[in-house]
Amino acid sequence: MGQLKLKDLVKVFDTGENEIVAVDDLDITVDDGDFLVLVGPSGCGKSTTLRCIAGLETVTSGQILLDDREITHLKPKERDMAMVFQNYALYPHMSVRKNIGYGLKITTDLDKSEIDERVEETATLLEIEELLDKKPSELSGGQQQRVALGRAIIREPEVFLMDEPLSNLDAKLRTTMRTEIQQLQQDMDVTTIYVTHDQTEAMTMGDYIAVLNDGKLQQLGTPLECYHKPRNRFVAGFIGSPSMNFFDVKRGGNVLEHEAFTYAISGETVDAIDQASDRLTMGIRPEHIAIVDENVENAVRTEVEVVEPMGELSYVYLTIGDATYTASVSGEMRLSSGDVVDVEFPEDKIHLFDTETGEAVKNSRTTETVESASRA
Repeated sequence: MGQLKLKDLVKVFDTGENEIVAVDDLDITVDDGDFLVLVGPSGCGKSTTLRCIAGLETVTSGQILLDDREITHLKPKERDMAMVFQNYALYPHMSVRKNIGYGLKITTDLDKSEIDERVEETATLLEIEELLDKKPSELSGGQQQRVALGRAIIREPEVFLMDEPLSNLDAKLRTTMRTEIQQLQQDMDVTTIYVTHDQTEAMTMGDYIAVLNDGKLQQLGTPLECYHKPRNRFVAGFIGSPSMNFFDVKRGGNVLEHEAFTYAISGETVDAIDQASDRLTMGIRPEHIAIVDENVENAVRTEVEVVEPMGELSYVYLTIGDATYTASVSGEMRLSSGDVVDVEFPEDKIHLFDTETGEAVKNSRTTETVESASRA
C-alpha cells in the first residue's frame, strides 16, 4: 500500500514582518501506485507542499497520512519515502556505487554483500552499471540524474517524491528521461508525486495533475480533464501551450459583444449560461481557431502580425481590437505579416468564464467524450 492523503494542509512562513501563506488548506488524495504531478507557476506552493510531505518543512496545520497512518510530525527517515532533488544532491567524494547504496547503509541492517547486490540490480535497471566506480564529477547531467533515481529506487519506499528532477537537463535529454521515469514508475507501481513548472511534463507524465496557484488547489484531475474542462480561467490559461486566448465580452440575448466583433451563440449555449453574469470572458485555444472565408457566420477579420513556422504547424499572431492573439495552423498554410484574414471560433470549442470570479460557466462540447476516455 502507498495511499497518501493531505487533509487541510497549511504552511505559513513567518518573516518577522508578515506571514506568507505558502500552502493554503490543501486537500489531496493520491491512491496507491498513482502518479500525481503538482504543477503551477513559481511561488505557487508546489515545492513547499512536497517538502512538507517529505518532512523537510514543518506543517503549520493539517494532516499528512500514509496508508491512514498519520505521519505529519514524523522525521523524514521515518516516513518510508524517497526524494529526488532538482540538483541531484550526490555526495561528490563517493563513487556511484556508494552514492546509490548509502541510504541502505545508514537505515538498514543489511551487510555489505547484500547492499552491493541491491546496488548492482538497481544500476542494471537504470543502465548505469558501467559507471559504478566513477565519481559524480565524471558523469553527465543525465547520468547524475540516473544515480539520483537509483538512490531513491534502491530503498523500495512507499512513495517517491520528485522535485523538478529534469530541469537542469537539455531539452532532448529531458524528453528521454521523462519517458524513462514514466516507465520506471509503471514497472515499480510506486505512488509518485512529481513537482514541475513545465506543463509538457505535467500533461505527459501524470495520471493526475494538481494545478496550484498562490498556495491554493485550483483543479485536480486527469491531464485531459484539466485541458478540455478547466474549472476556472487560471487553469485554462496555465494548461496548454501556446496558452488559451481570452476575450472580454458582454452578453446580450443570444449575442456576445466584444469591442472588435459580435458573436452569435446558439440556444444551447444561451441555456448553459442562463444563470451567469452578463460580463463574461470567452476562451478559445490556438489550435481551435480556424482561418475561413469571409462569409462564414461569426467570422472575425484580423491582420497577421507575425508567423512562427514550427515545421508541422505554424503559430500565427493576429491583431483583434487592441490586442494580439495566437492561432496554431497547419505548417503548409502560407501566411505573411500584414495579411488580412478571417478567423472563426467554432462554438463547440469555446469556453466561457465569469469575468469577476474567473469560474467556468461553459466548457467546450468535447468535454463528455474526453472525460469518459480519460477515466477509462
